[in-house]
Amino acid sequence: MGRMGKIQKLRRNYRPPSALAFTAILQGTWEVLMTATTQGLTDGGLAGLIWPYIWTSLGSALSWPPWLRWHRWLHSTSGGQYHWVSEFAPPQYQKVMSYFIGWMSTLSWQAGTASEPFLVGTLIQACAIVMYPDYAPTNWQGTLMVIAVTIVVWFLNIWGSRAMPLIQNIMLVIHVFGFLIIVLWALAPRNTAKVTFTQFTNDGGWNSMGLSLMIGQISAIYGCIYAGITVPRAMAWSCILNGALGLVFLISYMFMMTDVDAALNDPTYYPHIWVSRQAVSPGGVVALNVIPTILIFAGTVSFNLSTSRQTWAFARDRGLPFSNWIGHVDRKLEVPSNAVTITCLTTTALSLINIGSDVAFNAIISLNIVSLMITCTFPIGCVLWRRWRHPELLPRSRWSLGRWGIPVNLCGFLYSIHTFFWCFWPNATPVDKTSFNWAVVMFVGVAIISMAYYFVRRRHVYRGPVVLVEGWKGQ
Repeated sequence: MGRMGKIQKLRRNYRPPSALAFTAILQGTWEVLMTATTQGLTDGGLAGLIWPYIWTSLGSALSWPPWLRWHRWLHSTSGGQYHWVSEFAPPQYQKVMSYFIGWMSTLSWQAGTASEPFLVGTLIQACAIVMYPDYAPTNWQGTLMVIAVTIVVWFLNIWGSRAMPLIQNIMLVIHVFGFLIIVLWALAPRNTAKVTFTQFTNDGGWNSMGLSLMIGQISAIYGCIYAGITVPRAMAWSCILNGALGLVFLISYMFMMTDVDAALNDPTYYPHIWVSRQAVSPGGVVALNVIPTILIFAGTVSFNLSTSRQTWAFARDRGLPFSNWIGHVDRKLEVPSNAVTITCLTTTALSLINIGSDVAFNAIISLNIVSLMITCTFPIGCVLWRRWRHPELLPRSRWSLGRWGIPVNLCGFLYSIHTFFWCFWPNATPVDKTSFNWAVVMFVGVAIISMAYYFVRRRHVYRGPVVLVEGWKGQ
């Protein structure tokens, strides 16, 4: 932190095991694949979920931050991508590019944080539907559940932060041993291998199967996305663990999806609930649903913690309005309490979309992914520029890809652009105001506001984090 010109203000109490637990639960691959596959089943079907998951896993690995270049201090800041852009961008553009990516990174984390309380709240609502068939759920009731979950997360991340490493370790055990597909293997009816691996579906009304497949890959992408030497190692092992669990789960889950139309039309709006109904009683369905709900809630707490720290870091670097207030750290608790509050308020605001739109979740995860992909595109592109024009200025690294660096970075760059484009599309056609993917409006709106704010108020205040780094000379 000293080499980056920063003062350590936040508590760092995550050791290697708890760091692994934190990142594994944050990703929560099999839980997300279980609960967030509606678009993939609509636009792609059984095989349309499996094959995109494989190429998405590969593409995500190629655009994974460690491939940029590890060195001793680059990744020990909460700033993430906007810090990397600040370091690797051409000097004359580093400030404005870093500022833009700081806003896009904040947008990505905030949207991602909003998506998980949405899942938890509506999963609780789904349990009520299973147990009480006469219950007629409404969107506003689901939104109230999301807000209630957000309040609990707010409390835990401010006053329960000291206990988080222990809680995350317990959740990792549940994440591994609560692998629900074992129950479904034993009890649920199954498809043939031919149907599972070759049956594609185009229920979105698109004019070709290929187009439908590209649009439906958002389910696989959402399942694959998510300081010091501990975190890189934890990220690597959590990706391996979650990737393997996710692939086994997804293939098994698609074997048991014997009627896609019936699953998509389940009263709970969750296809995995329909699959569980084929295997166990209503009480058993609720019991099976509790485990992923608890794990996604744990991931929500982790996501909120990461998001609040990223938001705090950007405010600390004078990138946001009310930076002094957002960048405040409670001295007693050693947590960015105001940033946690802002994050929870943003989640609440985004949850209101659900009241007027049946595809609110799709809009939120689309916003999460497109803003994330733009934050991957810029730093990878800046590293490619450095490798090509000024390789002598690349920092000394702990390890390097050597001659494979440029091909790997180029593939990651192209994959990020590919994903960015397809995640703006709606679930189905024709499109009206309730089925429109509002992510494009929110993304463009934030991009315009952020740049207008930069030129009006922040260009003389924001300098970019790299100017504080020891030894940086603005080459």
